[in-house]
Amino acid sequence: MSNLNEILTFNKSFVENKLYTPYLTTKFPDKRIVILTCMDTRLTEMLHKSMNIKNGDVKIVKSAGAVINHPFGGIMRSLIVAVYELQADEIYVIGHYDCGMSAIQTDKIVEKMIGRGVDPHVFDVLKHSGVNVDSWLEGFSDVEKSVLHSVDMIRNHPLMIPSVPVHGLIIDPDTGRLDLVTDGSVDKN
Repeated sequence: MSNLNEILTFNKSFVENKLYTPYLTTKFPDKRIVILTCMDTRLTEMLHKSMNIKNGDVKIVKSAGAVINHPFGGIMRSLIVAVYELQADEIYVIGHYDCGMSAIQTDKIVEKMIGRGVDPHVFDVLKHSGVNVDSWLEGFSDVEKSVLHSVDMIRNHPLMIPSVPVHGLIIDPDTGRLDLVTDGSVDKN
């Protein structure tokens, strides 16, 4: 069952009672930071609280596992726009322990897709079109290596300038503890 009606009812009250006023800010991040992190629900508030960031402080880009799959995909485009258009001077890639992407089994996802109504022939068409669904959906086994992969992809991107520090961290989704993987201020390629 959809939550849409409940959300719209709450939203009407939110706007009418001007509950938005504490969140007013500009489109530019006050701390001049853009964060790439996971879409995990445990991080929705935990990440902000553990880093002492509030609305307006940073730009947040989310993807499953904080992974950049393609150097010219939407995630990388968002990071580049944040740096060149929205005044971000630092990039943080923040993965987390117990990430769902570390347990991904592509064959199981495909089974779930078919179980929910995707025609199995679609996978044959994609395969013959050059799309490798298995590698596209693939997870990772080591969160530190995954964070380093995304950090390296950003640092080595032809449109990213070396003066932008790219940091890599891992957050504990239960306690908020941050573990440093790489300090972009000192760990330059």
